[in-house]
Amino acid sequence: MDFVVVQALTGLAGASSLFLVAAGLTVIFGVTRVVNFAHGSLYMLGAYIGWSILTRLPRDPAWFAAGVLLAALATAALGALLEMGLLRRIYRAPELLQLLATFGVVLMVQDAALYLWGPDELTLPRPPWLRGFVAVAGSRFPLFDLVLIGVGPLVLGLLWLLLARTRFGVLLRAATQDREMVAALGVDQTVLFTVVFALGAGLAGLGGVLSLPDGSANLHIDLDVITDAFVVVVVGGMGSLPGAFLAALLIGELQAFGIVLLPKITLVLVFLVMAVVLVFRPHGLLGRPQAVARGAAEALALVRPAVPALRWLGLAVLALALAAPLFAGPYLLSVLTEMLVAVLFAASLHFMMGPGGMASFGHAAWFGIGAYAAALATHALAAPMPAGLLLAPLAAGAAAGLFGWFIVRLSGVYLAMLTLAFAQIVWAVVFQWDAVTGGDNGILGVWPARWAGDPRVYYLLALALCGGAAMLLRRVLYAPFGYALRATRDSPLRAEAIGLHAGRIRLAAFALAGAAAGLAGGVFAYAKGSVFPTYIAVGHSVDALVAVLLGGVQTIAGPVVGALAYTALFDALLTTSFWRFKLGAFIVLLVLFFPAGIAGAAQRLWERGRPA
Repeated sequence: MDFVVVQALTGLAGASSLFLVAAGLTVIFGVTRVVNFAHGSLYMLGAYIGWSILTRLPRDPAWFAAGVLLAALATAALGALLEMGLLRRIYRAPELLQLLATFGVVLMVQDAALYLWGPDELTLPRPPWLRGFVAVAGSRFPLFDLVLIGVGPLVLGLLWLLLARTRFGVLLRAATQDREMVAALGVDQTVLFTVVFALGAGLAGLGGVLSLPDGSANLHIDLDVITDAFVVVVVGGMGSLPGAFLAALLIGELQAFGIVLLPKITLVLVFLVMAVVLVFRPHGLLGRPQAVARGAAEALALVRPAVPALRWLGLAVLALALAAPLFAGPYLLSVLTEMLVAVLFAASLHFMMGPGGMASFGHAAWFGIGAYAAALATHALAAPMPAGLLLAPLAAGAAAGLFGWFIVRLSGVYLAMLTLAFAQIVWAVVFQWDAVTGGDNGILGVWPARWAGDPRVYYLLALALCGGAAMLLRRVLYAPFGYALRATRDSPLRAEAIGLHAGRIRLAAFALAGAAAGLAGGVFAYAKGSVFPTYIAVGHSVDALVAVLLGGVQTIAGPVVGALAYTALFDALLTTSFWRFKLGAFIVLLVLFFPAGIAGAAQRLWERGRPA
């Protein structure tokens, strides 16, 4: 019984910390509809700013509370600047472009924090009162954790009073329901959105500074925190504060007991919870379907087939690629092979994002499954390389079809987050199944067959497989299946009325995209000679998402152009100082000035230059 009480209190402390971050994200999304990927960066800045303030103040409780408040206010001010400088310009952009812009901010903030505070973890020296314990059920429980337990409900209560008992709260709830009507009534939405974003940023900063006594300020907490915060917000229901609080309680308690009772699944427990909730409650525990603001998003319609000039340009690029082994050395050929893999990986994601309307935050799962299938075929089955390359898309396509049966019934952010949940489950299995996958050490010695050992031969093989698969995906888009897929995206009810089974079509597209990503993973495994769990990590999925959005979702050439540009830019900047800041700034500028992507912008310039 003593164990249960102590673990329950530990879970409540964790839930309170989760809620502080998730509450800010919920408030921001509820009004602005911005999926703010940079929310974790605000949490990180709150921790760093809090460390800078608290280490310079006297160490008694009153000064600690003042320092926490100052850090939260400073983070709120930074959030307001972010809203006025960037987000205000992209409120009417599609959600994925907002996500891309805020991802650019994440990269910029990481290098800014590195420049200001350095690479080392910064821990807060704990005064005696922060090291205190209280007796609970015969055990010692940290006093500060009891303080945290009280902070979460206090913040929830204050937010409820703000939303339910003030004029500002009335305007906030009205803007959540119908922005256009609020604007028609004369409410200045510009000020309203800035205040809301500052409030959400302040809550993130509060969570960051309160994490210091039990943790540290470091450069990695932003992505860890934003993942957990998204899980809480999605499980509770997008835009629902009570739902976020309930989800934080559920996840906090499960983590507290799971780490003791089920340590093997601790890494993936929150994602299992999210997957189960979304399967049975597609909009979260207390969420409701979100109405899209009128004019807030553009239809992701595919363009018509390429004009002859573009086809000739494509043939010229293909001829240059075929001739590459004549003038390129081994290193350049290895880089070009990686680019070909990136092209197919991005094209497979675009296949389900563009015509299918199914954004994914976990597309790397199918890439990783393909890579591990090829590696295990070589090691466990002693199969030749062609068999491994055949098994890679088959295994990934089968896995995508199995998981897709649950995923394709959702839409929007909920669908994307469920793909993330399944990807994290796959990653946890690969990471912990040492006997089969090698765990964190991966699988080494996955080399090509002797006949393909020459870099020039393997490059041509990669060109044939990746280029051929990407062209096949393009061909499918202009086949009857592609038109049916677009019909289910644009108007599911009309598609069903004319006899199209939307669920089956979306599932087939999901499985096909997974198989193509798996083939890319198999080619990559033999090119690198090894596979690791990082192939399935969230960052790899984000790379594919960025490549597609950089190229342009609304163009067929978008994923090809985006993958080549992103890979080349990444490789060029990687050896320079503060490369993340430069890459992030490039992404932000591209979203602001070329929202249709590189290929989309080129297409518009071409159409403007054509005679009427």
